[in-house]
Amino acid sequence: MPTFINHRFRVAMLGTLAGLLLVQSAHAGTLEAVNHTHWAINRFSVDGRSGIDIIGPYQGGGGGCCYSAPSRWQPGMTVRVDWETGAGSSEGFPGFGDWDNFLIWKKEIESQKRRHSKVVPIPDYTGQKTCGLTVHFLPCEELQVTTSCYAYGSPEYPIKTPQHLPEPQSCPK
Repeated sequence: MPTFINHRFRVAMLGTLAGLLLVQSAHAGTLEAVNHTHWAINRFSVDGRSGIDIIGPYQGGGGGCCYSAPSRWQPGMTVRVDWETGAGSSEGFPGFGDWDNFLIWKKEIESQKRRHSKVVPIPDYTGQKTCGLTVHFLPCEELQVTTSCYAYGSPEYPIKTPQHLPEPQSCPK
């Protein structure tokens, strides 16, 4: 085999091998979310990767790409979740024909937006298949995450928190 072709073959094989190792070392999947609060999740990201969807109160969504869990779970693994909450409905929307009232309404909606950031532990997934990451948004800016491949609500899904959680009168500090 000529040297040039042999070299190209080796480069192609190394690229294929590297790709296979990458697939085995990290299981990529989407970023999903479940919102257990009366606020809308206007946006969220995990370690800087966008979760894409706006998620209404007591709904699920997401679909951002991608979260890759390392092939082996290790104690102390975390992710940073950044998110923005806001009004969960368009109640009181005066329409665009009444511009002055629209601006007042818009200012009220904007004043309810809050940005949050939290580092949360990734639960042990040793011996389990991983499928991206699902973030559960809970009252009082609490979060839970899972790498489970099961759908929220299925008996095998590890987080059993009900979809509708009552908002507490006050949150612990």
